[in-house]
Amino acid sequence: MSASFGTWRDRFERLRANKIFEFTVIAIIVLSALLIGAKTYEQEVSPFQEWLLLLDVGVTVFFLVEILIRMAAERRLRDFFRRGWNVFDFLIVTASLIPMDDSEMVLLARLLRIFRVLRLVSMIPELRMLIAALFKSIPRMGYVALLMFIIFYIYAAIGSFLFSGVDERLWGNISLAMLTLFQVATFESWATAVLYPTMEHYPYAWIFFLTFIFLNAFIFLNMMIGIVLDVMQKESIQVQLESGEGEAAELHGLRDDVRQMRDQLSRMETMLERRER
Repeated sequence: MSASFGTWRDRFERLRANKIFEFTVIAIIVLSALLIGAKTYEQEVSPFQEWLLLLDVGVTVFFLVEILIRMAAERRLRDFFRRGWNVFDFLIVTASLIPMDDSEMVLLARLLRIFRVLRLVSMIPELRMLIAALFKSIPRMGYVALLMFIIFYIYAAIGSFLFSGVDERLWGNISLAMLTLFQVATFESWATAVLYPTMEHYPYAWIFFLTFIFLNAFIFLNMMIGIVLDVMQKESIQVQLESGEGEAAELHGLRDDVRQMRDQLSRMETMLERRER
């Protein structure tokens, strides 16, 4: 009985690792996203809607079978739930089992089916690396965001004191001033809507705006990008080490070889010293 179970588990493991199977899962996820988009077009009851419902049931059954195959491919079931992405896929598939009938749960079922698109992240390693880098860079980006908030607050206070008489809707208080500065930072019609009207009353107001833009758009934004790139580089190296491919893996292998050679040389030197004695 155990031998038969082990044979089936090996088959499921080979199927899970099969590239054709992975590409099929990705294609079904894309099909699921297209079905969600097609359902946003309001139409009367027609064969087209019936086909959409049948396709949705088919996609749901496929995802259920796929997740069961991945669970059966594990030597122990708890090993499946030790990986965060497996837990994510399991929750998405389980939530998709809510039927889409005319009950009160139809809205919840439709909303949960939207998140099936996120399974692309768990299926594609490059996307997983990007998401992992994003979450790991958030703590470091938080300090930059805090510094940006301080600069925003200082400039908003100065702007509300100096330019409140120009336009109350833009500089009436510090909250409105911060919203105005956010518009300036995004370069959304800031020159015609904010800069030029202000310069009509204060000709040297351009110094205020240009220094603010220099700090936020050039310094802080580049700091954010630098943090993300640094974390992504570290994640890429980690992925290469785990997969055993790439320059990082080769360098790691060379370091191990050099370390082993050093150990062998040290042992040989020790043996020679003993013989000489």
